[in-house]
Amino acid sequence: MKKIPGTMKVSVLRGVGEVVLEERPVPEPGPHEVLIRVAAVGTCGSDVHYYEHGRIGDFVVREPLVLGHEPSGVVVARGAEARAHEIGQRVAIEPGVPCSTCEQCTIGQYNLCPDMRFFGTPPIDGAFAEYVVLREDFAYAVPDEISDEAAGLLEPLSVGVWSCRKASVGPGARVLITGAGPIGLVVAQTARAFGATEIVVTDINPERLALAGELGATATIDVSKEDLADSAFEPDVLLECSGAPRAIGAAIRKVGRAGRVVLIGMGGDEIPLPLAHVQGFELEVTGTFRYANTWPTAIALAAGGDVDLDRLVTHRFGLAEVGQALTIAKTDPSVIKPVVLPQVAHA
Repeated sequence: MKKIPGTMKVSVLRGVGEVVLEERPVPEPGPHEVLIRVAAVGTCGSDVHYYEHGRIGDFVVREPLVLGHEPSGVVVARGAEARAHEIGQRVAIEPGVPCSTCEQCTIGQYNLCPDMRFFGTPPIDGAFAEYVVLREDFAYAVPDEISDEAAGLLEPLSVGVWSCRKASVGPGARVLITGAGPIGLVVAQTARAFGATEIVVTDINPERLALAGELGATATIDVSKEDLADSAFEPDVLLECSGAPRAIGAAIRKVGRAGRVVLIGMGGDEIPLPLAHVQGFELEVTGTFRYANTWPTAIALAAGGDVDLDRLVTHRFGLAEVGQALTIAKTDPSVIKPVVLPQVAHA
């Protein structure tokens, strides 16, 4: 095992549009924590939003912040009372650690914990770093069938698992997915794994729609060329991943009687709701916030080949190139998921 240094490199968001590489002490694990050498970190739309705007809703970057919440790595040290993992164990990281004592935690809804400490969300530093510490029970051993990059992407896959559970997707379900970005693509694969027989994915990017078809969508619609309203498809589940207000309203109007709508994508603070359709068809409409108790299922789906996470990785960057990782989608339409590799100078 490689010797643990005293300091590490960290990519720090110093201000809107400004990330710099800094040297910081390697953190020491607490009694029930493990020290993890970070192998790979997926970039997320929320990372990009903090980089470009310095805030998401009520979460405001007021001091230097390390972004990144889709990491994997290797356990290299343990706290005095940590016993869950051996040194050298490859792990995927669930990046939100709740208090475990509040009402939401005690009833199993720990994703709604008001004291959640979530990587890369102000003021909690994330994983664009060579090392992180984490409570041992939020690090999950991963088998050799899952690559380091895919292990990091178990985080967005957990969004897919949680969303499909919220929508009660099961055998025979007819599912409409709006948005073929990374979340839409994992949601489509998860819906298929949960037994959905018809999966229609919409987007305006033909390359992403083509990939959706390869990964399990039974049909795709380019809504820049075809009006969704003209489609004969009537889903019983809508998994909304675009966050685009116009797309949301049009998609809800397609959902059949007693259907279920899960809002996943982050768009504006308010959206118009086709209330007559929601009421007349008795639709269930709900939101999602992260996930809870999803990693074992996500690991099983990825290890068993039901979900292909490696196909989502399109670009790789070193820790000194985080700024590029967060902006490349603006100039390259082929981008799906850029990944940061903290142990590699230039990926």
